[in-house]
Amino acid sequence: MEVTGTHIWYYFICKREVWLMTHQIKPDQEDVNIEIGRFLSEISYQRHKKEIQIGNLKIDRLRKSGNEIIIGEVKKSSRYEKSAYYQLFYYIESMRKMGINVRGELLFPKEKKKKAVIWNEKDSEILEKAIDDIRKIARLP
Repeated sequence: MEVTGTHIWYYFICKREVWLMTHQIKPDQEDVNIEIGRFLSEISYQRHKKEIQIGNLKIDRLRKSGNEIIIGEVKKSSRYEKSAYYQLFYYIESMRKMGINVRGELLFPKEKKKKAVIWNEKDSEILEKAIDDIRKIARLP
């Protein structure tokens, strides 16, 4: 099963939602919070390239700084910062495996907040466990 950033996001919030998503049962796409998130992503950080698809990765923002790529994940609020962190870390880990020198930034435009995310061994281990758990959850009846 191919794990996505969205699976990682929901894993750290609600494991039942992970099961629903892996069975193609998606949350209400007309939910006001989803709409606000889309709007904020669209109008924020205008200078950066927006929503880039690389394989199964859907990256909100991308820019280059020297010989490094900086990817950004835009979120409505920092309420689920841990989930956002590991979603972005998943993108960083995946791009590193492709040989791309990358770091990340969590972006919370309404709060005017930015948090740097860099690859590290500890979080890589946590991410691998989460990916294994997501695959186990997907196989549950």
